[in-house]
Amino acid sequence: MNLPNRFLFALLFSLIFSLPAAAQPWPAKTIRVVVNFPAGGTTDLMARAWTQKVSDVLGQPVVIENRGGAGGTVGMEVVAKAAPDGYTLLASSGSPVVVGPHLYKLNFDVGRDLAPVAPMGRILTILVVRPGLPVKNTQDLIAYMRANPGKLNYGSVGSGSTLHIHAERMLRATKTQATHIPYKGAAELLTSLLGNQVDFAFDSGLTLPHIKSEKVRLLAVVSATRSPLFPETPTLLEAGIEAEGDALFGVYAPAGTPRDIVLRLNREISRIMQTPEARAVLATFAAEVYTAGPDEFAAIQARDRDKFGVFIREANIRAD
Repeated sequence: MNLPNRFLFALLFSLIFSLPAAAQPWPAKTIRVVVNFPAGGTTDLMARAWTQKVSDVLGQPVVIENRGGAGGTVGMEVVAKAAPDGYTLLASSGSPVVVGPHLYKLNFDVGRDLAPVAPMGRILTILVVRPGLPVKNTQDLIAYMRANPGKLNYGSVGSGSTLHIHAERMLRATKTQATHIPYKGAAELLTSLLGNQVDFAFDSGLTLPHIKSEKVRLLAVVSATRSPLFPETPTLLEAGIEAEGDALFGVYAPAGTPRDIVLRLNREISRIMQTPEARAVLATFAAEVYTAGPDEFAAIQARDRDKFGVFIREANIRAD
């Protein structure tokens, strides 16, 4: 074989054995899911409701990496700056995505650098009070605050959190006053509420078992319509207060991730979150199944981000 033929043979050999690797279908290796809050929290448990089943379907390991910090924005940045190849995903609550950009100086653009993939579910936001407070409904609470300006206090899981924002929106809408007590997390807030150190709070499911045992009193749900979880409980809208619930918990990929991968993930996650097993997990947080395609999900998040941004600026809300 002369030199040109040898060179041609070597080139063809190289191409033949390199093409399969380049064209290898996704997924061909472990998929990493970054959860932007600590293990054991609501976001973490929601992610674990689908990761193992997605792993079974895709035939590759799907592992969770908890990267908390700065209100969930640390984990968001990890994914926003990752390669858009379908092997790094983000599982996040709604707050970092729709509120974080207005409260923190970020090194990335949420709307530009993250691609919404699929909702994991929608956690119902509720208004609760300590049982010793002499109010039976939202109208009673408003009347009590008007009669006792500044006497009551309310707790939240931190300044700038969506639960803090919900309370401030109610106070501004009703022209009432209450002292804000920010806590480091939901567990501390719950302890203070059960210990009668906090008069009222907006909550996203942690108080559910204590509502049933009447250790806290449920006044209203923050949603457009009554929740099937609490069909007898009125909405804030029924009390004359314009308010909507928290943003969706969801899965995101780095912008530029191939469309077919995003659609496949959306299809599988949406299917899994509707199974009885996943619904049971959601029920423990007073959460509901919510499905949407990637484009619809992106539009919802963009709308909520703009909406929260307007109020944050008007109320001059700051992060901890």
